[in-house]
Amino acid sequence: MLEGALFALDVGGGTQDLLIWEPGELVENAVKLVLPSPTRILARRLAELTEAGRAVYLCGRQMGGGPLTQAVRRHLARGLPVYAHPEAALTLHDNREKVVQWGVVLTAEPPSGAVPLTLGDVDLEAWREVCRRFAIPWPRHFAVAVQDHGFNPQGSNRRFRFQHWEAFLAGGGRLADLATREPPAYLTRMRTVAEVLPGALLMDTCAAGVRGALLDPRAREQVDQGLTVVNLGNAHTFAALVQGGRIFGLYEHHTGLLSAARLLDHLRRFQRRQLTNEEVFADEGHGCAYAPDYPPGREFTFTVITGPRRRLLGGWQDGVMAAPFGDMMLTGAFGLAEAFLERRNLSLTRDTCRGG
Repeated sequence: MLEGALFALDVGGGTQDLLIWEPGELVENAVKLVLPSPTRILARRLAELTEAGRAVYLCGRQMGGGPLTQAVRRHLARGLPVYAHPEAALTLHDNREKVVQWGVVLTAEPPSGAVPLTLGDVDLEAWREVCRRFAIPWPRHFAVAVQDHGFNPQGSNRRFRFQHWEAFLAGGGRLADLATREPPAYLTRMRTVAEVLPGALLMDTCAAGVRGALLDPRAREQVDQGLTVVNLGNAHTFAALVQGGRIFGLYEHHTGLLSAARLLDHLRRFQRRQLTNEEVFADEGHGCAYAPDYPPGREFTFTVITGPRRRLLGGWQDGVMAAPFGDMMLTGAFGLAEAFLERRNLSLTRDTCRGG
């Protein structure tokens, strides 16, 4: 039995989804929160400062950009100063020279009169306050998912990120290998989380979504025969061809660029190994890749669909909408928890871990 509570946080582009589960507790009764993502929170705060005409200083740690980066560009377009600590500047771009070209001034010291905005994917002070206010015991174990494109200051971050997935498939594509406590040096965003939470189990948000979707009862019934998991996130769409404990194919695109018709076409050809990496990349996606020992003649037709944008696949005829433990928005957090417990020979799906 696990001693102490588990904190599983899935930090996405639109939301951050938290599960705090105590051993012996029904998963359905665990603490669950769906809140705006850190980058959206900071983008809103920066927008208020833009309207107030204030100079800002970005400090703290590297985190996910997205909405915050867009808010910084809008602030600069209004002729308002933006200062940034060199580490925080990596949130905006891997190449600091480009950030300077936008008009951001890099400085390790906070300028006089600039309002500080503290960056970071995990705000431990805020989470401690939540636990204190609601009498939730502070967890002893931590698992966090972020999406890390990898540090690549000169080249395409889309291509660089997908090269990481290609290496994963070439190395065996084992589901168990999707989680780590020691991410490679080039996954700088993930390593920053490791500095905040030493010893935490870390995953990519897309990988956590796949692990979580497989906890749906219908997915568990089909996984040994083979299935497709599709995670339609707010920013990224990720699909995996899964059989047993292995992934045999991966596809990643930007959700905002996909129509229902285009996504349907991509997925059907992906399931038949007819979609190419070059086609997806040219379409402004990340890519598509298959394991070297992809099963001949296999079509991963049965499809498990999850993610907040899952309605985009509402017309899919061969799939089910996954809702592990009855809560689709916590799919990634459930996946994190399952990956953590697996290393202790435990599982969220076994009665011994669900108070039964």
